[in-house]
Amino acid sequence: MTRMLVRVVVCLIAGSAAAAAMVGGAPVASGGPERHAVLIVGSRGSSCTGAAIARDLVLTAAHCVLPGADYKLVEFDAARRPALKDVQAITRHPQFSLQALLAHRATADVALIKLVEPLPAPIVPAAISARPAPREAGATFLVAGFGVTVRGDGKTGGTLRTATLAATGQPGNLQLRLVDPATKGAGAGLGACTGDSGAPVFEAQGERLAIMGVVSWSTGPNLSAGCGGLTGVTPLALYRGWILEAARKLGSPL
Repeated sequence: MTRMLVRVVVCLIAGSAAAAAMVGGAPVASGGPERHAVLIVGSRGSSCTGAAIARDLVLTAAHCVLPGADYKLVEFDAARRPALKDVQAITRHPQFSLQALLAHRATADVALIKLVEPLPAPIVPAAISARPAPREAGATFLVAGFGVTVRGDGKTGGTLRTATLAATGQPGNLQLRLVDPATKGAGAGLGACTGDSGAPVFEAQGERLAIMGVVSWSTGPNLSAGCGGLTGVTPLALYRGWILEAARKLGSPL
């Protein structure tokens, strides 16, 4: 299992110097998100993004940590050398439905990962917003993910990049749909892609960033298959109580 995870990390790192993470030419993260985001890899070749919410606790999407595989976090040193961090426990929201997610319907796509050891000092916990996600069209959010820049290219992930995306105003408070403000989903633009699942979606609260949702799915332009169109987000407002209780039960109260 460890050898498989190492191969996943090697593939991610191989192309990361040139381009990595969100499609559409998103810039390398700076100014805050890089202090919170972490990379998750699975023994079946998967990779996702998560965010630290306690020293030993990571928030991500439930579909990123499905049963039947082993998962680890990737820690990078100053020279970008990766090391794998062990997971102690994973808790998925009991109302999560994979079938609903695959149909791009709203579901409780949230999970917590409890680590064996605390995260390194450069990674600090992010706050979880207590406010409902703004539903008005045009409200902007910062998405930070480790995914690929080219769909189907597993070698371009592994570097954290960010994109500022705007709400479409649809479909309601159970789900948030974001687009590149420049293309509005009609043409290829910035957006989440493979490896960005579970990525934190931040809103600015004064001088700090707070997580108001996690990335659940994406489409290509005009609802086609792929990336660069819609970015589907699971807002946390409805699940914040569960997150706080689950964190307490895992021994990492927030």
